Amino acid sequence: MTELENINPLANKVSTLIGVAQGYVAKTVNKGMVLLYWNIGKTIQEEVVKYDRAEYGERLVKNLGEQLTITYGRGYGYRNLLRMLSFYRDFQDTEIVTTLLSQLSWSHILEILKQKEPIKREFYITMCSNEGWSVRELSGRIDSMLFERTVISKKPEDTIYNDLKKLRDEKEMSVDLFLKDPYMLDFLGLNETYNEADLEATILVELQQFILEFGSDFAFMARQKRITIDEEDYYIDLLFYHRKLKRLVVIELKLGKFKPEHKSQLELYLRWLDKYEKQEGENTPIGLLLCSEKSDKMIELLELDKSGIHVATYLTELPPLALFQQKLQQSVIEAQKRLNTQASTKQ
Repeated sequence: MTELENINPLANKVSTLIGVAQGYVAKTVNKGMVLLYWNIGKTIQEEVVKYDRAEYGERLVKNLGEQLTITYGRGYGYRNLLRMLSFYRDFQDTEIVTTLLSQLSWSHILEILKQKEPIKREFYITMCSNEGWSVRELSGRIDSMLFERTVISKKPEDTIYNDLKKLRDEKEMSVDLFLKDPYMLDFLGLNETYNEADLEATILVELQQFILEFGSDFAFMARQKRITIDEEDYYIDLLFYHRKLKRLVVIELKLGKFKPEHKSQLELYLRWLDKYEKQEGENTPIGLLLCSEKSDKMIELLELDKSGIHVATYLTELPPLALFQQKLQQSVIEAQKRLNTQASTKQ
């Protein structure tokens, strides 16, 4: 073997070493930088609290920013110092700070700091760490109001915090953290006239984006899966597997409004999968029925949750942002009111 023939394998080995080292160095630098910013915020806060006057604190940060900019550049100017101060004030829990240091960049943290409600901040920290979102993906999830669309947002706060802690500590995801309503399918680019087959086909073409909406632990298994009962064939629209839930997920697509008969169809599929497809160690399959409209009252009367069925709407076009936000926030408020009413009734 000539010297030149030895170069490529050697170059590959050295490139691998460099790549690993660069990744390690980047993570170490990011961790050190985020910790530095948190400590700067802490130091400023400890100085500010010595005085009661808010105007003094503002003047103190401005003067400090001017001095640090001369020595260290604009990264330590007034606006960034305010961000560091906000970082410390919002994240004084050392357990959460440790998670932030190890898994999220400063750019991720700046996006999360925009969330003023502690429960939303913890939701996005946990989900971002679990899903491995880029800063752009995190921003997109926030803009699409992922928290408000997730079923868990309509549960009591204790339940939300407990489910997030379980995902963070034990890597176990609850069904309520997985399910959403509505689902955003605007990336499919469907025209005004499409049928269920078009919807299925486009989902498969845009599978990467579809899985981003459903979560990185979502794995595609089959389209139009055939099952046979009493010599009659039935076809499941889409079949997925969720690794953290450890269960099969059936997705049925309906163009129109949810109808009661959809329940029996999906129940049949779920019972068949539970009997013939579920592997040892897996949990019972669940069904997700996506439709264009639904009646919450009808769904409540049918007690679909007892059958492992979740009905959600999907949007193939983004509505006006203000209206979308208003509707989602109102749905969360109404769910919380129902929970409070149920709790007072039991007392």
